[in-house]
Amino acid sequence: MSDNYVLKSYKTFLKLPFGKQLFSWYSARRAPYFSTVSPVITDIKPNYCEVNIKKRKAVQNHIGTVHVIAICNGLEMAMGFMCEASIPKNLRWIPKGMEVKYPAKADSDIRCVAEVPADAWKPGDLPISVKAYNQDGVVVVEGTITVWVSEKR
Repeated sequence: MSDNYVLKSYKTFLKLPFGKQLFSWYSARRAPYFSTVSPVITDIKPNYCEVNIKKRKAVQNHIGTVHVIAICNGLEMAMGFMCEASIPKNLRWIPKGMEVKYPAKADSDIRCVAEVPADAWKPGDLPISVKAYNQDGVVVVEGTITVWVSEKR
């Protein structure tokens, strides 16, 4: 995985001042909808990605918590970058669906995590575990994003 373009780019940006923020800004601009939650990718490695979302007015709902759709946006970004940093070169992926539950209120900044076992990369449905945590480490959203993995043509 040392020649993976996402991991290479991340390591390059980390050498710069505010590298994580710059990488996140650059990456979110490539998929513009992600920029709506102003995400910061704080950790990315094969089979794991972590994205932070600050609690701010633009992502809050009517009761002052982080809106679950904003959190799902962060979870999908974590999943997508984890996939790009992990998938073997002979395979490709596309999301098929997302199922989430909201066990607690999202009353602070949110840490979105996507991870999958290293041996999971095979053609077919791949369920990816996603969880969002508040600042106290309480799970506020958890679920699965299913991606379809297939051989490249």
